[in-house]
Amino acid sequence: MSDLRRVSTGAPWEEAFGYSRAVELPNGLVLVSGCTSIVDGEIAAGDPYEQAVNSFKVAFAALEQLGLGPADVVRTRMYLTHGRDVEEVGRAHKELFDAVRPAASMIIVSGFVDPSLVVEVEVEAFRSGGEPGVSA
Repeated sequence: MSDLRRVSTGAPWEEAFGYSRAVELPNGLVLVSGCTSIVDGEIAAGDPYEQAVNSFKVAFAALEQLGLGPADVVRTRMYLTHGRDVEEVGRAHKELFDAVRPAASMIIVSGFVDPSLVVEVEVEAFRSGGEPGVSA
């Protein structure tokens, strides 16, 4: 589909595994791949709250390349390795999205590619009206 717009953040796994950080469909829906708290190859924070905030910031940076931001997010998915982290990750989500109120899911998983990661997030955003690359 040539009408798709793809965003890369230069993360090594994007090239190694053949995926885009984000893809915008012609209908304005933007899908952001799983984001973790790895920045420049380093885990940016160890605790669940900070990992959640940093993970969402990675997603926001991808949205920004498409002229979108947190206010355009319509769905979030938060993957955690421990149920004990629900409150901290939920607190981060509330701070970032309280005014936006996207549909959200929080899912407990067995682990991630790096065992020091405890949070991974995905976001979906929507461009309401306007042309791709132009915020409405």
